[in-house]
Amino acid sequence: MQPVREDGTQGAGQDEGGRGPDDAGRGSYEDGRRPNGAARGPYDNGRAYRVGNGPLDPAVRSRRPDATGGERRVRWALRWLPAGLIVLGAVFFWFTPEGLRSSPMFETTPLVAAALLSLRGTVAVAVSALVVDVTLEILNGTAGTPDALTQMVSQVVLGGLAIVINVLIQRNYRRLTSARHVAVAAQRAVLPNPPDGFGTLRVAARYQAADADARIGGDLYAVQEGPYGVRCIVGDVRGKGLEAVESVAVVIGAFREAAEAEAGLAGVARRLERALQRQETGRSGLDRVEGFTTAVLAEVDRDGGALRLLNRGHPAPVLLGPDGAARTLQPHEHALPLGMGDLGTWPDEVTEVAFPPGAALVLFTDGVTEARNRAGVFYDPLTLLDGRLFDDPQEVLDTLLADVTRYTGGRVADDMALFALARSRAPVGGPPAPPSSAHAP
Repeated sequence: MQPVREDGTQGAGQDEGGRGPDDAGRGSYEDGRRPNGAARGPYDNGRAYRVGNGPLDPAVRSRRPDATGGERRVRWALRWLPAGLIVLGAVFFWFTPEGLRSSPMFETTPLVAAALLSLRGTVAVAVSALVVDVTLEILNGTAGTPDALTQMVSQVVLGGLAIVINVLIQRNYRRLTSARHVAVAAQRAVLPNPPDGFGTLRVAARYQAADADARIGGDLYAVQEGPYGVRCIVGDVRGKGLEAVESVAVVIGAFREAAEAEAGLAGVARRLERALQRQETGRSGLDRVEGFTTAVLAEVDRDGGALRLLNRGHPAPVLLGPDGAARTLQPHEHALPLGMGDLGTWPDEVTEVAFPPGAALVLFTDGVTEARNRAGVFYDPLTLLDGRLFDDPQEVLDTLLADVTRYTGGRVADDMALFALARSRAPVGGPPAPPSSAHAP
């Protein structure tokens, strides 16, 4: 396939017109370091955030995920539903025979508003429904009848009940939002903020949370430079919630220690296995026997010429060649995830491939590979990545995230962690290298 230069590809968090204003200073990953001042904040565009080009934003800002066109239309219709019920009740009252009553519509309208609107909106709807009902009874000359008076009293009681219900709903919503922000902050604290790169290696990372109603997941990534080269891990801890975040902290801590001390990736995997087993001894129930972590370990030696991988039950990464060709690095034999060593032991398989200048390794969690479209078909990253050239690893991940969002129609069912290593022709922060032939006009 003929490689195509990706100019102006819209990524996560960019303007609809393509590359945002922060992209003006972006060069190829042969061009050196991107200025920190141009980095995008961690929570731009609602859910996705970027790390690796500047410090993490310490504030956890509450922003709802971007809604699709259909969701916006539904929200708009629900906001106007109480008003529509009041109008319908008035029409029913005025154009139907005397024996038919429209009281159920006026009485239920405040209760509907309590579940859909703010406190101010609920009060406005309750008062409006009562005023319209009383006005219609007066114009009809039936305001003093027992049925009309009973209906008005019911309106007042149900309106007050709707206000109480709305206050309770808003209070619970604030508590749930606060609890979720605490969990998100805990997850952000254990996820590293990787540097821009190491020598000729450029680094990029992304994390995109699932829908706002989903629980916090256990996706993780980390990178460590040591005596044996640059090593990284991308993994996914079983489960959700704060217990998953605790396991993420254990895995990352064990990885950083092992990456410095172990001579090979197999030794790093054994260290992680023991760390997870120690953690499981303090748990009870299913978490004690069913806890595990899928992970891919990667290592680039100090001269950058070779890439080594060890896969423990994780989605296979994608290798992008200097010419734009992409291929999945599947292991010859699949292994069990980390934390399941009690089921058996066997030698870990380490795969080694060439990693020339201009190549990039893209790692991700199952939130990418298990994303589905409306027909239920799983997403294949190779469909997007094969045959394309990208300016830098930041653009690779931005484009991949945007494509997954487009493919699923904006309904992200699982968290996604993405990590990319790209080998440039000049050290990070050094003088720019001459452009490659693949980028020549």
